[in-house]
Order: sequence, then C-alpha cells, then structure tokens
Amino acid sequence: MSTNGKTSRILQFMAPGERRQFGIETPFQRLAWQMQDILGDRGILKEVVHAGEGPPVPRHASVSIHFSGFIEYSDAPFETTSHLKYPRMMKLGRDVTLYGLELGLLTMKKGEFSRFLFNPKYAYGILGCPPHIPPLATVLYEVQVLDFLDSAQVDEFMDLSMEEQNNVPLSTFLNILDTQRSFGNLCFNKKRYEDARERYKQAMTLLQNRELVEKEEKKRVDEMKLPLLLNLSLTYLKLEKPQKALCYGQKALDISPQNTKALFRCGQMTEYEKAQDYLTLAQKKKPFDPDINALLKKLAICYKDYLDKERDMCSKMFPGFKGMKK
Repeated sequence: MSTNGKTSRILQFMAPGERRQFGIETPFQRLAWQMQDILGDRGILKEVVHAGEGPPVPRHASVSIHFSGFIEYSDAPFETTSHLKYPRMMKLGRDVTLYGLELGLLTMKKGEFSRFLFNPKYAYGILGCPPHIPPLATVLYEVQVLDFLDSAQVDEFMDLSMEEQNNVPLSTFLNILDTQRSFGNLCFNKKRYEDARERYKQAMTLLQNRELVEKEEKKRVDEMKLPLLLNLSLTYLKLEKPQKALCYGQKALDISPQNTKALFRCGQMTEYEKAQDYLTLAQKKKPFDPDINALLKKLAICYKDYLDKERDMCSKMFPGFKGMKK
C-alpha cells in the first residue's frame, strides 16, 4: 500500500493499531530504528546529527538552545526558535516545560545537534495540546545546544541570608561572581545589553555586601571587581549612556590607574583634553594597539574640525578680524 500523496494524509487519521494491522510503517517508526533509547523504555529516542564537545549539560544549568518541534506527517514545526538570532537562556526545571526535552538536554553537549522522538508520556500526554498536538501524539524535536552555564551554585547562594552569604568561603564566593559575569558576557555577546547590565550589577551588589576582614581578601575581591567595572562601562556605552559608562570607567581606574582598557574606555567618553590624556597613557602601555591609535587619530581629526569651524564662525562674526594688526 502506497504511503504517498493522498494516502499519507489519510494515515494521519488512522490509529497506531490500525496502521500496524495493515503492516504500515510510519515515518517516525522508520526513524526510530536508527535512534538510541536513552532511558530503556523507548520513551525517548535520540539520534546525534552533529556531536558536541565537553561535558554534558548539568541538571541545574541555564541553557541557550535552538529547537523545533514536529508532529508526524507535518513539515512545518508547531513551535520553533529558528526565527530568533539569539534565543534566551532557559533554566532547567523552570523554563523548559516539556519533560522529555529536559531529559534529552541532559544527554547533550555544547555545540551538539540532535533529533529526539518523545512518546506521549514524555511529551503532551493522553490529551495532547489542541489544536496543534493531537491526543497520544509522539513528537519529533530537533535541538541544538548553543551554550550553557551551570547555575546551581548561584541559585543556592541566592537562597541564603546575607549573614550566611558572608560566611561562604571566599573561593566559592568568587566562583559565584565569575558565573554571574559569564552570564552577563553571554547576554552581551547576544546584544541583550540590558540583561547583561543586570547580571554585572547583581555581581557588583554581592561584592559590596561582602564583609572583608583580611587584606588578601580585599585584594582578590578588587581583582574580581575590575573586570566587572570594565564590563559595565562598555555595556553602558552600548546602551548609549556615556556618563554612566565614564563613571564605571573611572571607578576601574581607581582600582588600577594604569589599566589600558579603563584608559581607553574613559578616552572614548570625555572631552578632548582629558580624552587625549587617557588615550596617550593607554598608548604608552600598548603602543601598537590598533583601537587606541585609531581613536587618537580620530580624536585629532575631530579636534581640528572643531577648531576650523570655530575659526570660520569667528571670521563671520568679526569680518575685519583677519586684517587687524597690533
């Protein structure tokens, strides 16, 4: 019996038992033969299309994924993130609502692209999800893991009282801050600058709330604070808030007066004389840095244009000015 054309559309309305009775193998059944049973009950089947690298996604991770879900005999997905250039981070156990998808993600690595077949128990159950998902439907998901961060330690820390947070070992505290900064960097790289700012500021708030006793602790905290201040400065620059960006750049210079990135950042956002001072200092530290040299050149051209316009304005206001002699 052919399964092309009109017949394939008729098969959509046939119960699985009826299809078996006529010896008809469906597309999902054919696909299942080449897939791995990851739980042992054939409830979740997996095919790795492109292998990833590194460790698998941890249980409490926040993940950035592309995915598309299909029902059988349908070429168009009933849900997809393919239209999103930068899909949002999703927290396992909270934002990923499909049970099978969450279990499937725990078997994946960064960069991996895989297909999954989820039977109704791990998908939409007996009732389905009208009007798109019929009752007792097996669904196909194509999933790509773009990135993930293990946020379990951060989540546990945030649940503590301020007194308990202060008693957390410094090494653990610095790991938490580094994770928050990594979250911010992910958001920044996806051009979600407001989300990045909130992550960086949250880390700064944790730093400010930390009660420091020993001098060595303060030194290590300042080492962590410096990149956060530089990140905030750049983020505010992207948000077109130059005064805020300058403020955080200057705070970075308070910690490290010779820091090239801080000098460069401040040189981008202040008036000519101060900008030239900042950039000249930065150039001394890195004389062949193309960004610093390009900005110094641009600054000189802009300042020359400013002087030329000022001279023209004065000559128009005072026509005899050029001819005046002492």
